[in-house]
Amino acid sequence: MTALDLSSPVAVVGTGTMGQGIAQVALVAGHPVRLYDALPGRARDAAEAIGARLDRLVEKDRLTAADRDAARARLLPAQDLAELADCALVVEAVLERLEVKQELFRALEDIVADDCLLATNTSSLSVTAIGGALRNASRLVGLHFFNPAPLLPLVEVVSGFATDVTSATRAYETARAWGKTPVACADTPGFIVNRLARPFYAEAFAVYESQAADPATIDAVLRESGGFRMGAFELTDLIGQDVNESVTHSVWQSFFQDVRFTPSLAQRRLVESGRLGRKSGHGWYDYADDAERSEPHTADKATPPAYVIAEGGLGPAAELLTVIREAGIPVREEEEDHGTRLVLPSGGTLALADGQTSVEFRDVVYFDLALDYRKATRIALSSSKDTAPQTLTEAVGLFQALGKQVSVIGDVPGMIVARTVARIVDLAHDAVAKGVATEEDIDTAMRLGVNYPLGPFEWSRRLGRDFAYDLLDDLHLRDPSGRYAPSLALYRHAYATEKREGTP
Repeated sequence: MTALDLSSPVAVVGTGTMGQGIAQVALVAGHPVRLYDALPGRARDAAEAIGARLDRLVEKDRLTAADRDAARARLLPAQDLAELADCALVVEAVLERLEVKQELFRALEDIVADDCLLATNTSSLSVTAIGGALRNASRLVGLHFFNPAPLLPLVEVVSGFATDVTSATRAYETARAWGKTPVACADTPGFIVNRLARPFYAEAFAVYESQAADPATIDAVLRESGGFRMGAFELTDLIGQDVNESVTHSVWQSFFQDVRFTPSLAQRRLVESGRLGRKSGHGWYDYADDAERSEPHTADKATPPAYVIAEGGLGPAAELLTVIREAGIPVREEEEDHGTRLVLPSGGTLALADGQTSVEFRDVVYFDLALDYRKATRIALSSSKDTAPQTLTEAVGLFQALGKQVSVIGDVPGMIVARTVARIVDLAHDAVAKGVATEEDIDTAMRLGVNYPLGPFEWSRRLGRDFAYDLLDDLHLRDPSGRYAPSLALYRHAYATEKREGTP
């Protein structure tokens, strides 16, 4: 099944920001485009707004004047749904309410031809439920664009329970012909991106709610150590706290209040107070012109240790040993069976975050996971009140000697980056096991949809088979609510190749 022919008219119903963006994508690709909105005059205004954006593309030399003029000639506002009768594809971008979308598609069924492809841009509703009201749901597919649609390449192509393979394939190929990067997924709450992105926000909020660190520090660690484009607090301020919480709540409810997707009470209070982020002038951060900028906690200068002893290697942080040597600090390596850690001159130890807490041990400082220990500009450390001050001082001085800023946070298991990445990896393995999408499409979706530095399976391969599972298993022992219980899929991934004594 091939993409729609460029001569085929495409209609967009709903002319808000997303509707206009989708219409522009189809228009620039070469299709005749019809715009319809239930509010009188909105379609005409939207056509003018799209025309103005085409003018700006010409000014930026991204579109020729001739192509702009041709595109404008192909763009027609419609005053009635009946004017969409000859369209080969109708994409809706209307209010995110099930009954509204169902009513629209029921009306379209009586207007368009039987071979017209129907598509919903829903981000939170079930494609299957929307199609449940139709006589023929086999031609209904999800085409979930990301905002702004003309700029962001990802499109999630969602097959509902009744969606025909030919319909999904045609939608997929059409999105690709429009210059987008489509990924195929089953109709599951949140699809790919909104399902797998929940821990990025949830774990940051959980660390904050445990009073282990403030928003500015957590955001800085996620950016400067984890390699994420933005931290969870600044990103939700940009998205809008009400919008982000609504998606989280929808996914949580759709999974029958699965504890893994539980919304944040702190974010709920923020929404209730009207602090919605940038659009309201205040969210996690204050955006007033005279507001003082929130800065991350950064440790004072400390003296580095004279040497370190590496016992058992450092697993995903093994590169750190080379970086320490390059900084002129001697490293003596000793083989140990009981774990992986650095022993400091004071006798205290420094260990990669593993889901345990510092308070459980005599004298341990944990350090967080980094995307790249050589390039990271900040590292988080955690310790307990029982940790020897000299041990913490040496740990701070060690990372400062490597050119890193150091943020000391509270004694939370899994710290910030490590627990966030482990949970994303777990949800990704679970999604593949349940037929939501392929590993390749999941990695593509998370890189392009939310600009993650690595896809979940790229992270998984980098961390090693058992890192995420073991960390979550340790977290689950300390928080047996089920939030951190690793999935069976992750268990199989971690231990499928190991032969256990006494097993067949």
